[in-house]
Amino acid sequence: MSKWELTKQFNSSYGTVRFDVIGEGPPLVLIHGTPWSSFNWRQIIPGLSKWFTVYYYDLLGYGQSEKKANQDVSLGIQNKILVELLQHWGLDSPYVIGHDFGGTTALRTNLLNNVPFKKMVLIDPVALGPWGSPFFTHVYKHQAAFSGVPAFIHEAMVSAYIEGAVYNDMHKETKAGIIQYWLGEHGQAAFYQQMAQANQSYTDEVEALYHTIDTPTLILWGEHDAWIPIEKGHALHDIISGSQFQTIPCAGHLVQEEAPAVVLGHVLKFLTESSHDEKE
Repeated sequence: MSKWELTKQFNSSYGTVRFDVIGEGPPLVLIHGTPWSSFNWRQIIPGLSKWFTVYYYDLLGYGQSEKKANQDVSLGIQNKILVELLQHWGLDSPYVIGHDFGGTTALRTNLLNNVPFKKMVLIDPVALGPWGSPFFTHVYKHQAAFSGVPAFIHEAMVSAYIEGAVYNDMHKETKAGIIQYWLGEHGQAAFYQQMAQANQSYTDEVEALYHTIDTPTLILWGEHDAWIPIEKGHALHDIISGSQFQTIPCAGHLVQEEAPAVVLGHVLKFLTESSHDEKE
């Protein structure tokens, strides 16, 4: 596995964020979820960069971005950081793709910060309550205890946890690339910190506004998503007027790892096709 490295950084009001830019064409922003990082876009970035200038970054508290104790890395600040990043990049109404918490961040940025997007792709997003596993609840109650478990036990727990996000066996290189950012003193503490700060109130805040979305939206969902059942995807599709919905077969929650070519095909078709208004 070649080394995944983000070469640029931005000092936001909340902490330092690492990012990179590649390609030519209209701007497209990729937003990952939890417990992932920009690493998990690596299989579709090359294809996207043939059509778009792709901006990708690690959320604060994730991947190669800043991790420190008692840091706010919640969904409550990730949309604010995205607003600052878009200003830093000089982007106005870019295309956006968000997976998991990245989908939440895109929705919050659009609805709470009134940031327009040209088109929006939501991949297995955390959007409709109730959500949050018993593990999240347990970490919330015992964050300090989890942060202090022996490193080998922590690594085994993270490994078992992320395996639940795929329908097929996870490749060893993929697992190593995901886990690497959650190891060591700071990585281990950061893993449980972001879990403890995961709160449904951040989606409750915008859920009643989904029906107002007028941005052309594509919803992609892993047919066998064990983390967020596909029924949530159908419900979100019903709420967002005019949205498109596509199922990714033989895939779980982490579809961009399990079916990158299928995801890329759906995304490129949607982003490059002319809308009804444009045809008029």
